[in-house]
This record gives sequence, structure tokens and C-alpha cells, in this order.
Amino acid sequence: MSLLKVERLDVRHGLLQAVRAVDLELQEGETLALVGANGAGKTTLLRAIAGAHRPAAGRVLLDGADVTTAPAYRRVRLGISLVPEGRRLFPGLTVEENLLVGGRSGRKGPWNLDAVYGLFPALRELTRRRARVISGGEQQMCAIGRALMANPRLLLLDEVSLGLAPVVVQALYETIASVGRQGTTVVLVEQDVARALGTATRVACMLEGRIVLERDAAAVSRDQIVDAYFGLRRGAAA
Repeated sequence: MSLLKVERLDVRHGLLQAVRAVDLELQEGETLALVGANGAGKTTLLRAIAGAHRPAAGRVLLDGADVTTAPAYRRVRLGISLVPEGRRLFPGLTVEENLLVGGRSGRKGPWNLDAVYGLFPALRELTRRRARVISGGEQQMCAIGRALMANPRLLLLDEVSLGLAPVVVQALYETIASVGRQGTTVVLVEQDVARALGTATRVACMLEGRIVLERDAAAVSRDQIVDAYFGLRRGAAA
């Protein structure tokens, strides 16, 4: 049985339909890179899976159980964690307080403060710093650590590299790969196609709210992804 199954999902922002009849299936332990241009529907799809945006139609299933109408906090308890674009930390709380918030509603499992500090040693030196005064890269580490504190089975990462220096991005991606190797299923929204292909086991490309290409990362070329990304006939038919 699939860990995650999305069936014919439609999601709207008022009159705008952002996600259109999306079908998606993920097995436990997979890492899916979700790519596409700005406005393609990637963030909206992640938010719908996490319970932050109610779909207009279709279903979201976790381990075969329908969670389409379950609130976000309930999905966290079931094993879905979202790292949103922009991190969304509590700026007035310390790094450690932000991490502890992540563990309050989650599942029991191996991720705790010591495990997160082992994954991100830099955070151990920042435990008493307010989130608003640390660097962007440190904030992203804290946001990922907060999500891991819930001991997710499915980790949704939205644009984790946005606005960060290349050396910081490289370190974050090494961490994401490590989390995946430990068995966590990951969906990664990323604009950098080359980096996405180097991390993921599968890749899906969205265009105008639809998934127009989905393949094993090792079996798809950069040209095929670029064609699908821009809606060229060759990519759309792939």
C-alpha cells in the first residue's frame, strides 16, 4: 500500500483553480522532487496534502486512510509535516522553543532535540537566540528541525533553498538526503532542476495546476523536464 495517494485533487483560491485533477502516489522512503514554474500549483498542492488548504474536489489518503477533511494538526499526529516557504518560525521564540513547538503535536519516534542538534550542529550553539536574529540558513535549519521534531513519515519541503547562499544550500541538501536515507518519505518543491534531480528518486513537473511529467529521476533527462516545465509539445507528451 502507498504511503501517500492523491486522487483527482482540485484546489482553488477563490475563482482561481490552482490544482487541477492531480493524481500522485508515493511509496514509503521515496523522495519526490516537484518542479515547475512559479504559479504552477506546487505550493498549493503541498498545502492541500498538509491540511493547510481545503481541496474543492478529490481525495488525500495516508496509508489508505482518507484524510481529505482532517485538519492540519491531525495530519501532523498522523505523520505529515510541512516546512513552508518562508520558514514561518515564531520570531519572538528562541531556536529551542521553536523546535519544542514542533514536537508538541507529533508522533513518538527517534527525532528529539539531541537528534536535531546532531543533524544541525550549528543550532546547538543558538538554542537561546531568538529566531528573528539568526541568519536565513540557520532559520531554515530550525524550520526543518521543527518539522522533524514531529517525527513525520512524510516530510513536505517548500523551496528550502530560496534566497540562501550556495554553500548553505549544499549543506541543507546533504541533510535532506540523510533524512531520506533514514526512511522518511520526502516531497521537495524546488526551482533548481539539476539539484532536484541529484537528490530525488522520482521527479514530477507541474504546469498550470496539472502534473504533466512524472518519472524516475534516473530515467528522465534535463531536456525532458525543461520541455514539460515550459509546456512544450515534446515535454507534454513525455
